[in-house]
Amino acid sequence: MTSTTPLRVGMVGYAFMGAAHSHAWRTAPRFFDLPLDPQLTALCGRNDDGVRAAAAKLGWGSVETDWRRLIERDDIDLIDICTPGNTHAEIAIAALEAGKHVLCEKPLANSVAEAERMAEAARAAAERGVFSMCGFSYRRTPALALARRMVAEGRLGQIRHVRAQYLQDWLSDENAPMTWRLDKAMSGSGSLGDIGAHSIDAAQWVTGQNITGVSALLETFVHERPLAGDLVGLGGHGDTGADAPRGMVTVDDAAVFSARFDGGTADGAGSFPGAVGVFEATRFALGRKNAMRLEVNGTLGSIAFDFEDMNVLSFYDAAESPDAGFRRIFVTEPEHPYVGNWWPTGHGLGYEHGFTHQVVDLVTAIGAGTQPSPSFADALQVQRVLEAVEASAMEESRWTKVEGA
Repeated sequence: MTSTTPLRVGMVGYAFMGAAHSHAWRTAPRFFDLPLDPQLTALCGRNDDGVRAAAAKLGWGSVETDWRRLIERDDIDLIDICTPGNTHAEIAIAALEAGKHVLCEKPLANSVAEAERMAEAARAAAERGVFSMCGFSYRRTPALALARRMVAEGRLGQIRHVRAQYLQDWLSDENAPMTWRLDKAMSGSGSLGDIGAHSIDAAQWVTGQNITGVSALLETFVHERPLAGDLVGLGGHGDTGADAPRGMVTVDDAAVFSARFDGGTADGAGSFPGAVGVFEATRFALGRKNAMRLEVNGTLGSIAFDFEDMNVLSFYDAAESPDAGFRRIFVTEPEHPYVGNWWPTGHGLGYEHGFTHQVVDLVTAIGAGTQPSPSFADALQVQRVLEAVEASAMEESRWTKVEGA
């Protein structure tokens, strides 16, 4: 039974991620026994009418139009940040210094410098029993969590290869409207940070190895887009046709890079040579709607995952069936990560469940007084990989070491 001790949540932002997080906060205590009882206390957004409508729809008890006021409130224990990346550092640091736990969407920040400040604030806050976590929700997909378990158990042996792709197609139309995700000042980067960050985190988390160096290529296919939708305040209007006023795209549309991993030890020396990896992130892959893919090849076996078939993990065991190829594991058994709290065997889960599991792990860690994972320090390491990728691409794909590796 979930505890009756409240964890009073204040959330900043109420669009796509805000809706997903709201669903998770509502759902987690109804399916999992938690040490604290999450309460949707206050929702914050700049537009008074918009935030009030969202609060009524998503189940929040009150509203604020200034995140500073939200942090000042005595009836808030945790700040959930679902805003564009350019706001993360200021909100998160202020919340931690005010004694509020923090959940912050990925990527952690728009720069390594900002992420370093956030990680330092998180370290200092943790010494006072105030904790933070970055929202890399794909870690909570049961099939990927099972993959991590299998790697940790040694079932793949020494890891040799990592292949990671994140493929979408929602920007393929050159007349699709401009959004904040295409403005570097707000988003930090394009496909690289928006979806590539998920692949970087998942690859490092599943393998237990960190990326130490990269060679990269970034490409922008469409340099101008109609100003409309969420950028109407910047001069856009409802027309998204070819004759509409257009704004400059200042981020990458596609990112491709090769990588070297550290072999899996804290000091980066590795008991084995580090794996080699190939990464691709694009929002221009026609026909791919949300193909977040990861394949890991070892000396004893391989795993392969595709989020478009998210309840399945493909596994190859060289000793068990060397001539049979991959076999499909339908990840719906009670012994699989998270699954026992949901439906009977064979009844799959969906995208939203990753956010619910994220809340479960965060609340469980806070209740136990332990650091949730991924920490801001973990997310800082991902930010350093993103920076190395951009630096390499600017220098004609020059091999670039990841800071701190």
